[in-house]
Amino acid sequence: MVAREFNIPNVEGDWRALVARDDIDLVSVVTPVFTHCEMTLAALAQRKAVLCEKPMAMNAEEARRMTESARESGGLALIDHELRFLPGRRQMHDSLRRGDIGKVRHAKLTFRADSRADVNRPWNWWSDKTKGGGTLGAIGSHVIDGFRWLLNTEVAEVCANLATHVRERMDQAGVLREVTTDDEANLLLKFADGELTESATGNVSLSMVEAGKPEHLLEVFGTRGALRIDDGGSLWGADVDDGNWKRMETDRGRLAEDMKESGWARGFTEYATKIIEALSRGRTTVDGAATFADGYRTQLVLDAARRSNESGCWEKAQDIEN
Repeated sequence: MVAREFNIPNVEGDWRALVARDDIDLVSVVTPVFTHCEMTLAALAQRKAVLCEKPMAMNAEEARRMTESARESGGLALIDHELRFLPGRRQMHDSLRRGDIGKVRHAKLTFRADSRADVNRPWNWWSDKTKGGGTLGAIGSHVIDGFRWLLNTEVAEVCANLATHVRERMDQAGVLREVTTDDEANLLLKFADGELTESATGNVSLSMVEAGKPEHLLEVFGTRGALRIDDGGSLWGADVDDGNWKRMETDRGRLAEDMKESGWARGFTEYATKIIEALSRGRTTVDGAATFADGYRTQLVLDAARRSNESGCWEKAQDIEN
């Protein structure tokens, strides 16, 4: 159906046959998370460029294997963190590096939506933690990558609480099944000290079951001022003692034809253009893009968050043993 809708002449019913084709330059892995590692390793073995959806993998061990394979292949291997390419976020990135708000003290992100609030929404892989579903992976991976990229530092420790509010859903066969994934995630973060950060902390609130107007707001507070950016890419700034936010002039970025308006779509439009340019010129990197090494670092934090939810304690985001 999709092939007919978009007039795609070549279709494969087996992903292994797809990655083995000689006329394929890049494989975009957009399947459920539990398949990412196997598909990515197979594509890299065929010397294909890879764009892998987030979260990168089921755990840091898989992410490490994927990262090592990408290093060995020497080709283009990226994670689809498209918000890095939203012009407003790039402007925020540059402002932080100029020291416009001083040393960073605190970063905060709020994401709310009601896309999983409807109890009649059917059960699928997203409801199954063994398949990689859940809010922490789907949205939290973007948040951690965004903080790492903007603040140029690592998340050292995390304290997390994951909640499941809709606990059962009907599958396509009419069977009521348990939901084992989180639809709400709340995280406290401690960032490592760095060029931009000093004893910096983070606060993350993610929900897929909150009614009302959707919100996606990222804020960074420093010793001299603050920056904030919304889902559409609009950027605001404030100096200490201002008492209010001032909207800054910001390029919204391009939106590909027929794409739904959002910061995600505009970010991906910019990102896809850069990927195509890199492939056409034989380059194995895209400036500013999230690499597999970045994906691995993000996965360490997600794993630590899950451990924290189980232990009720702060957990360190440390490298795993080889």
